[in-house]
Amino acid sequence: MMRRTWPLLAAAALSACVAGPPPEIATPVPDLPEGFAYAPEASVSAALDSLLPTSDPAFTDLAALALADAPTLAQAAARIDAARAGADRAGAQRLPEIGANANVTASRINTAQFGGALPPGVSIDPNQVQYGANLTFAFDPDLFGRLRAQERAAVARLDAATFDAVAVRNALLAEIASSVIDWRTLEAREAALREDLAAAEALARLAGVRERAGIAPGFDRVRAESAAEASLSRIAALASERARLSGRLVTLTGLSAQRVLALLEQPAPLYAEPAAPASLPSDLLANRPDVLAASAVLAAEDAELAAAAARRFPQFTLSAALGLLAFDLGDLFDDDAVVGSVGGSLLAPLLDFGRIEAEIDGAAAEKRLAFAQYRGAVFTALGDAETAYGLVAAADAELAAAERERAAADRAASIANTRFEAGLSNFLTVLEARRAADASGERVAAAQGRAMRARVLLWRALGGTPAEATPQD
Repeated sequence: MMRRTWPLLAAAALSACVAGPPPEIATPVPDLPEGFAYAPEASVSAALDSLLPTSDPAFTDLAALALADAPTLAQAAARIDAARAGADRAGAQRLPEIGANANVTASRINTAQFGGALPPGVSIDPNQVQYGANLTFAFDPDLFGRLRAQERAAVARLDAATFDAVAVRNALLAEIASSVIDWRTLEAREAALREDLAAAEALARLAGVRERAGIAPGFDRVRAESAAEASLSRIAALASERARLSGRLVTLTGLSAQRVLALLEQPAPLYAEPAAPASLPSDLLANRPDVLAASAVLAAEDAELAAAAARRFPQFTLSAALGLLAFDLGDLFDDDAVVGSVGGSLLAPLLDFGRIEAEIDGAAAEKRLAFAQYRGAVFTALGDAETAYGLVAAADAELAAAERERAAADRAASIANTRFEAGLSNFLTVLEARRAADASGERVAAAQGRAMRARVLLWRALGGTPAEATPQD
């Protein structure tokens, strides 16, 4: 018995010497700060979805239609299907392979090879036809875990594709939300400019009356009309921004421009600036889909390294066949036609001149690369969150200052008009005060838009809303 097993043991020992053990590659969790530098001091427990303009029917309708048929999501879904097929294929490699075959073989032999003196009554037919049918069985028991490691790698890549799809989904929703906010900002700016226009036109009419009465020069009327024309010019300039936004939404949603514009025409409630929710840097490791995708790729490369290392060891294969064999078609189903075989094979690398070692080194390098990319994704997420918190704080401060400026400018314009009517101020003072008040209204609208866009950035930076699809176990 030992004489029979000795060659197998020797082959296994030699194959283990083909390459050394796989290198140990440290993948520690990145060291993150305890909190965000720009996070609000007051902790607010609020859902991330509150940062999106979910009260706007244009956003909810466009988002729903985009999630149903957006081109970018279709691409992500196709990548998931491809990764799922790879995982299914890797899992099937661990199962037995059962096949069937049938054959008909005709051959002609040289009877002279049997000699010329055959016994009496014995003859050999030089033409022979062989009929056969077989069921075959082959199975790799995967004693050293190569196939299991390949399956783990494939499942991890499926997880990565799923998380990538979530990241695409969040990016799509964030772009739609930002575009809708920009559209509402244009509407608010136009409303402020039209108020400016109405005030400028009223001043121009007043200046015209005073000019015709001979109590004011015509220059006052010209200056008031110039202010009105400036407002009209700014209103006309908004059309190009609307065209850009509608085209962007067409690209994002796959809808026609007519459908997009019809949805944007829906009335929207006044936006409120929700408080930034509390979060910790460590939450990014579990919430950011790009970080989770990078972690899944790292797990896949770790499994690939294990699979490459397992190639150092022998590969055992069990096989069996059961079939029928006859030299006459009518005898194919006779009892004597049943044939079969059972066996096993061993394939072991003995001397490969460094091929397997090179594969292990390559897999180790891929794992180091995946870990570096994972760390990069983590710190990108950290930087995005810090930036978003800082933008929310800065935008809120800007909006508060703009609202105070508008209130002060409106008071100044009212006082200037009262003084002018009382004969205590000239028309130029009224006009300048009115211009300042008009410009402050548009600045408030723009500042409010930036405050809402900053919240959309924070929503995406903190991980967005998880999709219903979850990674594979």
